[in-house]
Parts: sequence; structure tokens; C-alpha cells
Amino acid sequence: MKDYYLKNVATLLLDDNRCTSCGMCIEVCPRDVFKRNGKRVMIVDRDACMECGACMMNCPFSAVRVNAGVGCAYAVIKGAITGEEPNCCCSSSGKNTCC
Repeated sequence: MKDYYLKNVATLLLDDNRCTSCGMCIEVCPRDVFKRNGKRVMIVDRDACMECGACMMNCPFSAVRVNAGVGCAYAVIKGAITGEEPNCCCSSSGKNTCC
């Protein structure tokens, strides 16, 4: 199955100062964005993040932040229909910036 997520737009952040490596984010993430590296948790695939917010809502230490929402749904749907790489060029400048 083709992956239609946009690259380099995820708002996901992990605050290493707050993270206790409890692993809750690993358990709830549906896209395997987080992995354990030794005793630390880290983001291994930010582009796989669909910004659902599960990690942020379940982190007991508020170490994960993400702007949960639908992302640029128009670009994803158009890419799926046309078979092209999703491109969110809906701004007036024509640049790849999400709406």
C-alpha cells in the first residue's frame, strides 16, 4: 500500500528533558514513529507521524507535543486519486506549505 503522508511537515516534538522513557508513546503510536534506543525513547520516523495526538494525550510527563489534526487532507486525497506524490500547494504563493 502506498504511503500518502507528506514529508517534512509533521509538528511532532519530543522533549528529552521531560521524557522519562516510560514507553507510553511507543505503545500508543499507530505508525511506529517512536523506538527505544537503549534506555531512551526517540523519534525514529517523524515523516510517518499522522499527527493523531495519541502520543501527546497519553504521555504522563507532557514530553510529547504535536499539533493534532487532519494535516493537509486535500493533498493526501488528491495524491491518492491522481497517483501523484501529495503536494500541498494551496497557499497563494504556490509553495509547499499546508493550508
